[in-house]
Amino acid sequence: MGFGLIVVGDEILSGKRQDKHFSKVIALLAERGLQLSWAEFVGDDPARLTALLRRSFAGDDIVFSCGGIGATPDDHTRQCAAAALGLPLVLHPEGRRLIEARIRATAPQGSQPDLDAPDNLQRFRMAEFPQGATLIPNPYNGIAGFTVARHHFVPGFPVMAWPMIAWVLDECYAGLFGSGRQLERSLLVYGQAEAALTPLMEALQRDYPGVRVFSLPSVGDGNTRRHIELGVKGAPDRVEPAFAALRAELARRGAETGPLPEA
Repeated sequence: MGFGLIVVGDEILSGKRQDKHFSKVIALLAERGLQLSWAEFVGDDPARLTALLRRSFAGDDIVFSCGGIGATPDDHTRQCAAAALGLPLVLHPEGRRLIEARIRATAPQGSQPDLDAPDNLQRFRMAEFPQGATLIPNPYNGIAGFTVARHHFVPGFPVMAWPMIAWVLDECYAGLFGSGRQLERSLLVYGQAEAALTPLMEALQRDYPGVRVFSLPSVGDGNTRRHIELGVKGAPDRVEPAFAALRAELARRGAETGPLPEA
């Protein structure tokens, strides 16, 4: 089981708006000792979104989906989630009540809103979720997101989405906190070809199960020479012995190494 992120919206893929969810979800997970396993971006295309959700629902991951849960013609996420699960869209009674409360709260002072007016009937569609869905509270305007099959659907607006995601993590997954915590150790290696270091990397991954070895080559710039950042990451109790073995082998080879530059 891992954590995934889906970001929905043509405006992201066209560059009209810059995505902010990816980095924030990484931070929200990291604050709780968890890690993001994957992320996908998809436009407002019902067929593509349904296919993506069908594939995602078939897995075991916990997934956050941001965007497309409104009630305008370019909002398809609620419908696509239902289609991907083979479930009907149904009006959630509590979700409708929350929208009604919002309508009444924003009506001109002293007036009684017509709940059967076309614009309000359209607003109530935002409480139509796949059958069996539960609500995610929205502290910004009270209009809920929804959860179904380990997938948590929130609006695209960061001011709403981020506290809603934090609420889901704290309320539903506190038992997992710390389970994804990792340690990373690395150093810079000079004057070595990446291909020549590959057997060492393979040996480390073979000898230290659960540790991942990585290399990040750099051609250098005006301040640094050509180098490779070589390191290991994984569970803290496994990383230190693997990193010690890495340093020992580099020293045996006579490779020039140095610390990472100060951030």
